[in-house]
Amino acid sequence: MKRWTWLAAALIVAPGAWAQEKVVFSTNWKAQAGHGGFYQAVADGTYKRLGLDVEIVQGGPQVNNRPLLAAGRIDFLMAGNLLLSFDNVKNGVPTVVVGAIFQKDPQVLIAHPGQGMDRWEDLKKAATVFISKDGQFSFWQWLKAEHGFRDEQLKPYAFNAGPFLADKKSVQQGYGISEPISIRKQAGFDPVVHLLADQGFSTYSTTIETRWDLVRNKPETVRRFVEGSIIGWNNYLYGNRKAADDLIKKANPEASDELIEASIALIRKLGIIDSGDALTLGIGAMREARIKDFHDKMVRAGLYKAGEVDLAKVATTQFVNRKVGLDVKQKLGGR
Repeated sequence: MKRWTWLAAALIVAPGAWAQEKVVFSTNWKAQAGHGGFYQAVADGTYKRLGLDVEIVQGGPQVNNRPLLAAGRIDFLMAGNLLLSFDNVKNGVPTVVVGAIFQKDPQVLIAHPGQGMDRWEDLKKAATVFISKDGQFSFWQWLKAEHGFRDEQLKPYAFNAGPFLADKKSVQQGYGISEPISIRKQAGFDPVVHLLADQGFSTYSTTIETRWDLVRNKPETVRRFVEGSIIGWNNYLYGNRKAADDLIKKANPEASDELIEASIALIRKLGIIDSGDALTLGIGAMREARIKDFHDKMVRAGLYKAGEVDLAKVATTQFVNRKVGLDVKQKLGGR
């Protein structure tokens, strides 16, 4: 009798040990340190302990995994910032943000050291600002509306740092956890880095998206994936991440140990993940007021019309803000 009672209790307490639910998660670029917590949750068995068999499908320059989410071919997507989520709602695509791993978007403006560009206000004096086509139709509009940048400064950026390196008085866009590393490697100096998030570009980034039908019909699956990812990120940032890094390097041979270490250092230095609300509510935290703040700024910048995006459909906070992972962080000595 006692044996059957123990067995029944085990089935209730640890269903993941008996049956694993297959889940497909897609990133939006090649495997790298900025994806590390997800790989950590696979490598150390966190997802498995929560009853999930998670397959990570990486993106890349010739791969667009975003349509696969709405089509039901993947279950979760690592998205960029909230602009794409606003677009989905505007266009009637039934996806929703269920967590935000990056409290700060890593988008930066980069300048040369010793050229009078140490302060944010100095960047508006630059004769040339290299911005990509996508950037010109997104954060550049905000830079003009909120900070007084001018189209006369604008030159196209083709993800080649050569023109920027050749012009010491120029400014270039960049991804704060990668471009500073590549510039140091190419040119031998550390650029001046200005994080747009610190100047009011208040979007969340590296968000976790899923479909509304999964939120409604399989909320426990969504909860387990989100919470497993949060725990994975705490273990990756503050624990032993070797197994996760091995998975990253296997998926993307370009991701060397040196590059991963440098990226992690910048993530910490810039407060990309564990800052703001994440310090008290846990990694992944989101607030509706902040989503509205960013939306309103994009309206003022002319990217959307007022009332065009139903913010209630953009994100749900039902799976975050639960202080998940704070105990893991404390145990590992994270501050």
